[in-house]
Amino acid sequence: MKKSIYTSALALLLTSTLVTSCDDFLEETNRQAISIPSSRENEESFLQLVNYIYEITRDNTTRYAPDMLYVLEDLGTDIVTRASPLTGVDAINDYVDMNASNYVMQVYWANQYKQIAAANTLLANADLIDDVEENLKTRGVGEAKFFRAWSYFNLVENFGGVPVVTEPITTAQSDFTRAEEHEVYELIVSDLNDAINAVDENPEEFGRVSKDAARHLLSKVLLTHGYKSFAASDDYTGAISLAETVIANHPLEPTFADVVDMENQRNDEVIFSFLFGSESSSVGWGNTKHLLYKFEYFNYPGLARGTLYQNGIGRMPTPYFFNMFEDEDTRNEETLRYVMYADVAEEGLEVGDTAIYFPKTAWSQERIDSKPYAVINPDQYLVNDGVTNVHWPMFKKFEDPGAPFVYANERALGDRDMIMMRGAEAYLIAAEAALQNNNAGAAANYLNAVRSRAGITTPLTAGDVDLALILDERARELIGEINRWMDLKRTGTLLSRVLEYNPHAALNSAIAEKHHLRPIPQAEIDASGKTISQNPDY
Repeated sequence: MKKSIYTSALALLLTSTLVTSCDDFLEETNRQAISIPSSRENEESFLQLVNYIYEITRDNTTRYAPDMLYVLEDLGTDIVTRASPLTGVDAINDYVDMNASNYVMQVYWANQYKQIAAANTLLANADLIDDVEENLKTRGVGEAKFFRAWSYFNLVENFGGVPVVTEPITTAQSDFTRAEEHEVYELIVSDLNDAINAVDENPEEFGRVSKDAARHLLSKVLLTHGYKSFAASDDYTGAISLAETVIANHPLEPTFADVVDMENQRNDEVIFSFLFGSESSSVGWGNTKHLLYKFEYFNYPGLARGTLYQNGIGRMPTPYFFNMFEDEDTRNEETLRYVMYADVAEEGLEVGDTAIYFPKTAWSQERIDSKPYAVINPDQYLVNDGVTNVHWPMFKKFEDPGAPFVYANERALGDRDMIMMRGAEAYLIAAEAALQNNNAGAAANYLNAVRSRAGITTPLTAGDVDLALILDERARELIGEINRWMDLKRTGTLLSRVLEYNPHAALNSAIAEKHHLRPIPQAEIDASGKTISQNPDY
């Protein structure tokens, strides 16, 4: 007897995407909601449920409000701070009055559970839809478990134990309770192992979850699990084994310039990306990464609000990050823009002239005064110069020339891929796991592969490697790509590195032990009738 399909309100009211295969990458086409009577009639309904998971996950990773985009990933860490002079306070960056009513906590929590709800809808209905080819069904179930695991990993690291929901919620329910942290991890590991067994090794469509995407995420999960009080004895060896498989399948690009080249986005090093494209049917909100770590440059002579340098969204790398690169490290020039050229003729500058220059070592005032353009020394990044409050070498790693100049809450319309996983991080995961497994020599070898690609000629030895070096290497290679806050939390260095390297957080000195977890959103506690408990000291 056939059962009814229970789809969540989100799956019915929001849009889905449908895969077509006229090209060798995942094309996304918006579809309106499907009706209950037709939703179990054919394979297309199954595809819509699968690809809705992709769409909502991409949207939640991309869409932003002024105080929300990625702030629980990088803000308030050792390498990213708020874009303002050394005054005032901020809840997320400075840990001053971080509380259960902070807007971003509610948004982040809700987004993760929306993704989980989409996955649960697919998993509950996979066997109820007619005429779905078995291999397609198996793959779709694996993809759903991959994304569910990813969301629960984000939740458990940010909030600790959270309610574990593995079935669609079809009736009014409020009495949720928090599972123990180790129980959440058990589901994550189970889901990822299932995903590895179910998804394709080499998907025909670029942008679809592969076995290596699941292996990569599981390697990071096991690395993180290895630090826990409930760690398993084989966590680190398991993380290394998975990372080595990924490394073998996703070799490093020859240069770091190749990695960030917009014309080379779909290369062998990429493990998983969210795709966009220029078509209105596929771009959605658009990739927003090109807006990261930029200041109001357009207030300087010769520069305008245009489509070349783009607008920024209010965060900046810390002074520590700017001083992190060795002279021969090519990632410096490929990540940061030290010269900005005029794009309008103004105040004695012609188009193409230098408009702003950021010397890596301080220039004398006499030398600065001799130039017709703005020169900003490293010790002046956080000092108001009468033009902008703060200013720094602009981030160019994710630049998307031609994307429109937009403000917060406007569609960013960036069309470059958003790379979420790549082979270089697999090396860095393996290095950290090897170090934790008392094999510093192996850790050095993994690190040397990444550093050599960046142009660094002097290899590390076992005696050079410690956790601080690995964290610095992750920052140089992966800033803007991975969750830095989770890196610091995992390694037990959040408090020490934030106080040492984040100037605004150090000014307020409010970060405390409780901040290893975020506060559970008060709205969730209230809605549960207080069956969901708050984290300590909030």
